[in-house]
Amino acid sequence: MEGGAYGAGKAGSALDPISFLKQPQTIIRILSWVFSIVVFASIVNEGYINKGNEILYCVFNKNSNACNYGITIGILAFFACILFLTLDLYFPQISSVKDRKHVVLGDLGFSGLWTFLWFVGFCFLENQWQITSLDDLPLNQGADAARAAIAFSFFSVLSWGYLTLSAFDKFKNVGFVEDVERPVPPSAQV
Repeated sequence: MEGGAYGAGKAGSALDPISFLKQPQTIIRILSWVFSIVVFASIVNEGYINKGNEILYCVFNKNSNACNYGITIGILAFFACILFLTLDLYFPQISSVKDRKHVVLGDLGFSGLWTFLWFVGFCFLENQWQITSLDDLPLNQGADAARAAIAFSFFSVLSWGYLTLSAFDKFKNVGFVEDVERPVPPSAQV
């Protein structure tokens, strides 16, 4: 990058939506957004069944914690993707290097945390689905939704992991780009 900080050019550069949409980080963030929609929508839509009474049971071994976990991290990831897409879009317009640093560190921390939470969610949903008796599901109702939630939880681990590495790379490699060379201390000169 030319004289910018934290992976962006100089502040105030023109916004180019086409080049923004072609960036790998933007594509992966949009995919993460879609994956989160699939996870929470499949659980909300077909993740609960009732067996002739008014009580709803989660398809994951009747464990409502599994359904609640998948819905919660899916919805939070949905909103986080929107927030970080907006921040990515306006990142070049941020003139303060300190504010850019906060955005990158926020992205790094949240993406790392969400990678871990998606991994926990994948393992939890998979484990609960593995011990679910298909006899408890009338006509295999909800089975496809459960499998979709598990698969897209795994895809979310990969996509959020990429976003974590991307934010770490942006922080590590670019950091504070200074136009001025630092003088070498006399004690370091040989």
